[in-house]
Amino acid sequence: MSSFPVTRLRRFRRTAPLRGLVRETHLSLDQFVMPLFVAPEPLVNEALPGMARFDIAGLLHEVEELATSGVRAVMLFGVPEVKDEEATGAWEEDGIVQIALRALRPRFRDLVLLTDVCLCEYTSHGHCGVVVDGEVDNDRSLELLARTAVSHVEAGADVVAPSDMMDGRVAVLRDALDDHGLESTPVLAYSAKYASAFYGPFREAADSAPSFGDRRGYQMDPANVREALRECELDLEEGADAIMIKPALPYLDVIRAAREAFDVPFAAYNVSGEYAMVKAAARSGWLEERAAALESLTAIKRAGADLIVSYWTRDLPAWL
Repeated sequence: MSSFPVTRLRRFRRTAPLRGLVRETHLSLDQFVMPLFVAPEPLVNEALPGMARFDIAGLLHEVEELATSGVRAVMLFGVPEVKDEEATGAWEEDGIVQIALRALRPRFRDLVLLTDVCLCEYTSHGHCGVVVDGEVDNDRSLELLARTAVSHVEAGADVVAPSDMMDGRVAVLRDALDDHGLESTPVLAYSAKYASAFYGPFREAADSAPSFGDRRGYQMDPANVREALRECELDLEEGADAIMIKPALPYLDVIRAAREAFDVPFAAYNVSGEYAMVKAAARSGWLEERAAALESLTAIKRAGADLIVSYWTRDLPAWL
């Protein structure tokens, strides 16, 4: 058995080059996705500085800067001018995300364009599906989610990411895509999306807070991990090509458990509340943003994520 002074683990910690030689977890810009909000009119949100909402012109400018700096992928979230009970803006041909995709696709051919597939940004009540008698109707919502996914891909999306947490939605999306000749399009499922307190800045940016009740009837209970593994397994059986855990930092144990259980591409969403907390603490001088952000992202990668959706993606080209 090795013992002091023969074994000295500090030897490879002595200098930055030595630490780099034995570093176990590495961050690569290739595996980060930048979330972006697009709307008819821009909006500033202090919790998401510089990125709350872009109009089409602002989105093109932002993506130009991101692509030039080396960012390889963005995920679009839409905020329509008009919302209704059927989430019409989510799937109509001239919806805000569809317009954005048609503007981006010919200009950024090598950029991976992912889209969030959900109804909450488009419904007048802010829930992720069709509401019937005060409850979100799972099965009636599936058709609209499928129409949304198909419309995104036809407009130029490379990957669709359903985040609604309706039962069976991966199978319905997969069938709809295949029926429209879009069988090559991957589905990245938000397989374990928790009913989290860390979504606040996102909901402000997307104007998607529920007008009544909450989303605990379909998003996951934060206390459960075995259920998360069941969700992941079901999504994979239904045809998901990759799975996601959301949020990331409060659920590192879930990321690790899912990573060990499933040998598939695996994503984690470093959500708006996680980002905003560090931003607020840095503004108050309580910590250094770059160091805290990189430590947080390294923890998510170390837990098992292959790719990370993060608002810090725009800063990574300089930081890495």
